[in-house]
Amino acid sequence: MKEVLLVGFGAVGALCTLTSKSLSRSGIARVTAVARSNYGIVRGKYSLCLTTRRSRVCNTVASAADQAYDYVVVTTKAVPELRLTPEILSPLLSPEYTNKFAQPTYLLLQNGLNVEKDLYNAIRKLNQGKPSIVCAALYVGTNLAAPNVVVTNDLVNHFSQRESLFLGIYRHEDHTTSANSADETALLQDLGSIFQRGGSAITIVPEIQRVKFAKNFWNLSFATFATLTGYTVPSLFRSPPASKDEQCNPYLYPITAELVQQHSIPAIKTTMKELLNRDPDNSHVPSMLLDARRSQPMEVEVIVGEVHIDMLYALLLVKQNQILGRMMAQ
Repeated sequence: MKEVLLVGFGAVGALCTLTSKSLSRSGIARVTAVARSNYGIVRGKYSLCLTTRRSRVCNTVASAADQAYDYVVVTTKAVPELRLTPEILSPLLSPEYTNKFAQPTYLLLQNGLNVEKDLYNAIRKLNQGKPSIVCAALYVGTNLAAPNVVVTNDLVNHFSQRESLFLGIYRHEDHTTSANSADETALLQDLGSIFQRGGSAITIVPEIQRVKFAKNFWNLSFATFATLTGYTVPSLFRSPPASKDEQCNPYLYPITAELVQQHSIPAIKTTMKELLNRDPDNSHVPSMLLDARRSQPMEVEVIVGEVHIDMLYALLLVKQNQILGRMMAQ
């Protein structure tokens, strides 16, 4: 039986713990879930469900740091302006814990790029060997509509030939290795088996950063525009013209138009299919837009700041700074 600690009981954390595609349903994992802001609701409403699956719920990481874990799954949002991941996990990195227990493998189910760096450096300082961190790209359409209500949709079904969860080894400052070692393969298969037996579809990849970049591009393209406009993704698309004779394209010189059709349009469509692959009729509310509507801090730095899309970054910082300012004033 694998011991798994799940930190963060929002939409993704709840899916990992309670739904038909959950770690606790795998039969090979005992899950300890840390629910901070919604601990009372989770404890009261789902305590029987968790107990019958040989799992438990705690209100802090400190209260859960009473045993060894094989895996720590982090589903909190990465908002470095508020707290870094090592700060959230500090009880597991403290001398009181590390003197008793070995460090687990950490799985970061977080949006954005380079979310692993701070945790990697914090574990390195413990002098307990090379940090073991698994990266993930998670494709799932889910929102926490209320403290005890998780809404999901068929977003994943709109991805051609894609599974919902990609897993790969985090290799710090290593941008050339493109194959898993035997030990890395064994680790990923062991971790992946828990998700698979719980009902989730996973894909193990030899180099995860490319997959994470594609997922981040997807977030960057849609979540940011939705947040700045205040409208969900369908508003970014337009319906095709009612008549084939209706002019809806700018005029191009015939030779230029032929080159555009021959080279530019196929390239754009291929990029859209590979990186975006989004159904315009999907009604999912991007989490960044949902945070903005609720005046909650957004994942601006890790999604937009890491790729230096300066105009989007600057505009989103205006929203983010106002949200953080109101929080500080309370």
